[in-house]
Amino acid sequence: MVELTAEQRDIKMAAQEFAEKEFRDIARELEAKEEFDDRIWKKTAENGFLAVFVPEEYGGQGLGHFEQCLILEEFARVDLGITHQIDSTFFGAQFILFNGTEEQKKKYLPPVCEGKWRIGMASTEPEAGSDVASIATTATKDGDYYVLRGNKVFITNCTTSDFLVVLCVTTPEAKRKHERLGAIVVDTKSPGYEATTWHGKLSLRCSTTGEVAFNDMRVPRENLLGEEGKGFYYLMDFFNHTRLGVAAFGVGTAQGALDKAVAHVKKRKQFGATLAALGVVQTKIAEMGTMVETARSLLYRAALKADRGEIDPALVAMSKWYASEVAVKVADEAIQLHGGSGILVEYDVEHYWRDAKVLEIFEGTKEIEKLLIGRRLLGLH
Repeated sequence: MVELTAEQRDIKMAAQEFAEKEFRDIARELEAKEEFDDRIWKKTAENGFLAVFVPEEYGGQGLGHFEQCLILEEFARVDLGITHQIDSTFFGAQFILFNGTEEQKKKYLPPVCEGKWRIGMASTEPEAGSDVASIATTATKDGDYYVLRGNKVFITNCTTSDFLVVLCVTTPEAKRKHERLGAIVVDTKSPGYEATTWHGKLSLRCSTTGEVAFNDMRVPRENLLGEEGKGFYYLMDFFNHTRLGVAAFGVGTAQGALDKAVAHVKKRKQFGATLAALGVVQTKIAEMGTMVETARSLLYRAALKADRGEIDPALVAMSKWYASEVAVKVADEAIQLHGGSGILVEYDVEHYWRDAKVLEIFEGTKEIEKLLIGRRLLGLH
């Protein structure tokens, strides 16, 4: 297991205390209403928890993705819906940090870190989910502008983001499919932008998700990030960092569910003793705890390597896939250990399973992660 520094232990404890104070009592209410309280986002910014991997010169804490994962893990331990909504306010910051010009970094990153602007990503389309290279949204050059036409789906904060990093076709003439894409920062207040929020989700109910339409939307060509034709490759590098965050979601969610299960079996009595006294329960708790610790170890190793500049796509994929699967399994067992009470909202455990399920789908399905791992191990990448 990774030994945390004193500073990292302090960060982890501060995040845990913040989440318990700010999330716990309001989480189920926000979920029932399918809405978010922006005051939580503002407090998160005030406490320095947003985009801590951003260097100080761009308004961040100058820490690493590892420290960001520690924060997200502790947040998700209490509630993943709120955690995801907070994380989504700076989802896209890495893309700008890695590929933006100095001017773009200084323009967009400080307000994001300060909790003044939200910035998100728009890549998924109705016919381009896992198959990112098939994105069909176009950005046609017209003088000093791009004219965007197309649709995106499953876009977080589609109605609340100030800006979105949009993956679109900028070089349709490219011979290779993967070299057609570019990435452009879009101001959501500009004419031609239309967004609709979805309701009735299984997971992350207080997190805004929906679809976007670009109707001949004019965007300055200076908003291009990096080079035309490199968008697909930029996105893969972006995912190699953001999938660490998803793994942290999984570890935190699993730990939260395990915490609930342990507390319940110590208190609940059946057959003349607490459930904790039963061997079958003890072995189940042992299995759950071992899975959580294994997932955490994978995550920490992958995140520390990333911060050293040693990105290991297979290790990142292992971490994301395994932590997500562990979250689903541990949450399922936690409900089982609660018996019939486990399906009741008042016991505050069923949401762990509902929220965990989406982790196996977004930012690369578990099938895609396994495919990536297999190809790396076989030397086929």
